[in-house]
Amino acid sequence: MRKIFTVMLAATALVATTVDASPERGLEIAQEADARNQGWGDTESLARMVLRNKAGKESVRQMRIKSLEVQTDGDKGIVVFDEPKDIRGTALLTHSHKVGDDDQWLYLPAVKRVKRIASRNKSGPFMGSEFSFEDLSSQEVEKYTYNLVREDELNGEKIYVLERFPVDKNSGYTKQVAYLDQAELRIHKVEYYDRKKSHLKTLDLKDYRLYLDKYWRPHTLDMVNHQTGKSTTLSWEKIDFQTGARDGDFTEAALRRMR
Repeated sequence: MRKIFTVMLAATALVATTVDASPERGLEIAQEADARNQGWGDTESLARMVLRNKAGKESVRQMRIKSLEVQTDGDKGIVVFDEPKDIRGTALLTHSHKVGDDDQWLYLPAVKRVKRIASRNKSGPFMGSEFSFEDLSSQEVEKYTYNLVREDELNGEKIYVLERFPVDKNSGYTKQVAYLDQAELRIHKVEYYDRKKSHLKTLDLKDYRLYLDKYWRPHTLDMVNHQTGKSTTLSWEKIDFQTGARDGDFTEAALRRMR
């Protein structure tokens, strides 16, 4: 999944350049970033999820992730938990769509049941983390309207600052502010605003690595919830591209067979 996934950048200096707010230019930048990420096919990866409560106490989870690029629609993905033992085999299947609601199913091995995630519930936390079900869908261009609000400098790099507004009325967010470097159009930070238009969360994407001489992937995603003081870190241990995944690997029947 493109993503799409605790250290805030509050102390980092931002040098702003005023530009005329531009929905047209914002959309162009989002479309170009998406175009640069076409053709990757499929991936398999191993990841580690660390959940922290307000007091800093941690719990660790190990997971496997499979993703499949779909040229005519949103991407497909499966997340399977291997550790700890009490959630082993729990799996999330996502069929993202460019237009309309995404489809998501959660397999619960304890009851051997697949639960469909209703669109109105996608803003809820995924497995107790600070990532919502919505955050784990592929971020298709068509899911938002855009606005280029300014150009800045972040960690010595020139960046674009885009506002993106979800078109889905069931989204848990009214607005997201994304920071993309101008050189490669990689997202380095996203600020999320809740339905009350308050700053809810910040996602920092770090440790980008280049695959197949074309595709950049962050290996660390830190999500901080400013309203609860909780945070979640997703770190990728390995990512393999073009492993031969097929559409049949991303069905509800396949979800039940995941181990």
